[in-house]
Amino acid sequence: MVAVKSEITAQDAVEFEGWLKAIEPGRSKMDMDLIRRACFVAQQAHQGQTRASGEPYFQHSLAVANILADLRLDSETLAAAVLHDVLEDTPVTLEELETEFGLTVAKLVDGVTKMGQIQEYRGQERKTKKERAQAESLRKMLIAMVDDVRVVLIKLADRTHNMRTLVHLREDKRQRIARETLDIFAPLANRLGIWQIKWELEDLSFRYLEPELYKQIASMVDERRINREQYINRVAEKLKAELQLRGIEAEVTGRPKHIYSIWRKMKRKGVNFDQIYDVQAVRVLVDEIADCYAVLGIVHTLWRPVPGEFDDYIATPKDNLYRSLHTAVFGPEGKTIEVQIRTHEMHQDAELGVAAHWRYKEGARSNLNFDRKVAWLRQLMEWKDDVADATEFIDQVKAEVFQDRVHVLTPQGDAIDLPAGATPIDFAYHIHTEIGHRCRGAKVNGRIVPLTYKLKNGEQVEILTAKRGGPSRDWINNQLGYLKTARARAKVRQWFKRLNYEENVTHGRTILDRELHRLGVAEVNHEKLAREFNYSKVDDFLAAIGRGDINPSHIVSAINDIIEATQPREEKELYSLTSPTTTPTSPTGIRIQGVGNLLTNLAQCCRPVPGDDAIIGFITRGRGVTIHRRDCPNVLRFNEEGRERLIEVDWDTKGDDTYPVDIEIDAFDRPGLLRDITAVVANEKINISSVSVITRRQELKAKVYATLEIANIDQLSRVLALIAQLPNIIEVRRRRK
Repeated sequence: MVAVKSEITAQDAVEFEGWLKAIEPGRSKMDMDLIRRACFVAQQAHQGQTRASGEPYFQHSLAVANILADLRLDSETLAAAVLHDVLEDTPVTLEELETEFGLTVAKLVDGVTKMGQIQEYRGQERKTKKERAQAESLRKMLIAMVDDVRVVLIKLADRTHNMRTLVHLREDKRQRIARETLDIFAPLANRLGIWQIKWELEDLSFRYLEPELYKQIASMVDERRINREQYINRVAEKLKAELQLRGIEAEVTGRPKHIYSIWRKMKRKGVNFDQIYDVQAVRVLVDEIADCYAVLGIVHTLWRPVPGEFDDYIATPKDNLYRSLHTAVFGPEGKTIEVQIRTHEMHQDAELGVAAHWRYKEGARSNLNFDRKVAWLRQLMEWKDDVADATEFIDQVKAEVFQDRVHVLTPQGDAIDLPAGATPIDFAYHIHTEIGHRCRGAKVNGRIVPLTYKLKNGEQVEILTAKRGGPSRDWINNQLGYLKTARARAKVRQWFKRLNYEENVTHGRTILDRELHRLGVAEVNHEKLAREFNYSKVDDFLAAIGRGDINPSHIVSAINDIIEATQPREEKELYSLTSPTTTPTSPTGIRIQGVGNLLTNLAQCCRPVPGDDAIIGFITRGRGVTIHRRDCPNVLRFNEEGRERLIEVDWDTKGDDTYPVDIEIDAFDRPGLLRDITAVVANEKINISSVSVITRRQELKAKVYATLEIANIDQLSRVLALIAQLPNIIEVRRRRK
């Protein structure tokens, strides 16, 4: 059990007694006792620990709790904030916390400790078996987080104080933590509507990531600051006087400027600092929504509005339910100024977001408003049962939390919030599951668009449906781009799960064989592939593919992991000619094992690319090392004639290297066939180094040969799948010479 010992001196206790007195107003004696006990335990547990700045570690714990106290959070949250690092950095156990402080505080501390994992899995591209296991761990953590979103609030406060004291760390650590903060924690604060923390995290991150730009914009903001403040005061006084004449009670103040938001707007609009209209800004707070629009009319009567600079976030709130009116006008002296108009309640929600739900002075607030704000988080509970692959689950969570959003309209004018990159099918499933299932086409602003069309802000979407039918299996192929949202993907999978087992096995076998044939991969042991996905029976594995639980991109990654293991033992022994010592990478992105940095060339016979893990080098006379795929016919010939010249090699690409890959396409000939193929390749930002077409007029068929500059085998798989979707295409595959 945790106990307070006499080791804490009176001087130590004074360090937090002043803070306790400051937060005491409005809190009960029981609440204050809980926080005081947490302070004693945390100070004792962190005794002797210091931060990089040299200050006692307990001061960080207290600072985190103080940030949450400024948000006026409840006593359990503050106690957990004070204790948030004891499980990770001290001998205190979870059981001891639960005994001393109760289940709620213990769960909050445990949740904050687990949230430390979230940054470890962001940005993974290729999912190895180990990474898939790590993603499963993160999935469990995120699902647990749904139970109490205060876990996130404590972690955000923890990161905020870390950013405030970042100057004491090494430059490389500052850069890493700042990037992590900008990529993960600021978007989390934004998604939860806590603008007060969001702005600070963004500005602090920008300060360390782009110090020169930060200083430049900061100096522009500070330049003639006194004159600007005087100007803002004149505008505010004039507006307030006009509102009083019209009988509208309002609070009119200057609005603080945030450097990162100014830079983002400059970058997004491609304009300079002088063309940003919200550098000078006022905020108007009123009592009723009707007053907001009345104030807007008065503002536009006083000063001429800037065209294209009005946003009504009251009628159409942002994805985090932010509500306000934004307008920019040409104010006195012709200077541009932004005016934000909102009610006092809207302002409180904008500053505190979900944190407003626990404001101790007001007690429990309306559950409706809170539940709407965390609805996206609650959806995790729905997805977790329908998304079999943990890495995909994490990708979908990132799409919900870390990516931008788009707002589109139904034909009736209702606004729908979706992740950026969402398609008409995502929209259809958001409206209703049956509409999604029966979706066969879509109109955007009255124009027919493909089902892979990426929706943009403000577009009106109309879904064209069939009377009956179901979704296509192509929709759950990530490489084809039909679906973006987890909600839609889960609904499609549910539909296929209702099909019978044998049908799913048959479809799964077809999909697997087609993918292996398309990539030109040698015979792969299906049992080993099934075990890679934790299936003991091949038919269960194939059924999972047929249901859509496993898609072609997962199969490609798994093949990369096991393809070497599929080689015969004698060949493995033959290929292991040198020690595993590695050397610098060659210009072709090949790492030669056990020898110096030799000249390397890619074999023209089999054209290996990154992702072809089973590769081997052949030492030539006068031309360095030629890299082949292990299943290349020439390599099999070398086994008999020149095995002593074979050498182990491995890929070590830098991310921007490309490799020539030959493909061949069988199709029924038609006008525009080659144009459509090259358009698909160009849209994937892949270069075509050569292309030729052979037509057989009597059969009305064509064969297209092309050489693509491919970065990796995943990219190859995607472009082949997209070409296969074109009209009149019979088959597309990697070419073997």
